[in-house]
Amino acid sequence: MDKGNQSAVSEFVLLGLGHSQNIQILLFVVSLIFYLMILSGNIFITILIITDPFLHSPMYFLLANLSFVDIWLSSVTTPKMISDFINENKTISFGGCMCQILFAHFIAASEMVLLVAMAYDRYVAICKPLHYSTIMNLQKCIGLVVTSWNIGFVHGISQMVVIMKLPFCGPREIDSFFCDIPLVIKLACMDSYNLDTLINIDCGLVVVTCFTVLLISYAYILITVLQTSKSGVSKALSTCTAHITVVLLLFVPCIFIYVWPLNIIWLDKFLAVFYSVFTPLLNPIIYTLRNKEMRNAVKRFKSYYIDSKGNT
Repeated sequence: MDKGNQSAVSEFVLLGLGHSQNIQILLFVVSLIFYLMILSGNIFITILIITDPFLHSPMYFLLANLSFVDIWLSSVTTPKMISDFINENKTISFGGCMCQILFAHFIAASEMVLLVAMAYDRYVAICKPLHYSTIMNLQKCIGLVVTSWNIGFVHGISQMVVIMKLPFCGPREIDSFFCDIPLVIKLACMDSYNLDTLINIDCGLVVVTCFTVLLISYAYILITVLQTSKSGVSKALSTCTAHITVVLLLFVPCIFIYVWPLNIIWLDKFLAVFYSVFTPLLNPIIYTLRNKEMRNAVKRFKSYYIDSKGNT
């Protein structure tokens, strides 16, 4: 790390989501409940896919990895946010701030690329069903997951390295619940216009590229189904709707924070909470409720591990 930066600013102050004591307590309780639901929901899906042999397919392999990523996406910022609701000292060290920047962008970018991999899986399953088992073999699935982590890591490192080299010498208050890059850049003792543009381009390269590929993929899937089989439209819509919903939940907030920022503080906070808390919370619900195989797997899990033990 830059020694000059550390000597001038060794920590930042996170202003959080509210100032009223009553609101802080309410937010603490609600956030803690949501975080526990995120952990339990995504861990349950991962365990369900691992233990149920009927779910040992490429689609559910990727879904288990998505649940794993969602756990980490929420854990980067949510525990600190929860603790700050009941702590008077709402500071974060310079190193802690840099770690939040690294892992927030590392994991978010990994999830975006993973969603592209899931769209590719659906494309092969629906548009090339006879070749599905050959194309989407275990080696291909592992390769897709490793690629998502590699791209995410490169993106996260590129963001952190740029921020670490900035000269911080004065203001240290961040009007958010975590070290968000646009807000940290504003604290630098320099004209940040060019740097803001560079960061927007870097984030846009990942976000817009993945989002565009996803939209094209799902549009092509639906067009292919319409042209080949009228009876398959309902099934294709059912299969893709959950995926498209998850895509929108993650990408829309990220686009308006990092690519085309609106610079409205309360809205930026809401969008940040949405993609770091609500997206990982809703993903297990969406995939479980809209997926017949997942619902059947839950019933099998309940009958085998809960009902059978209750009868012994």
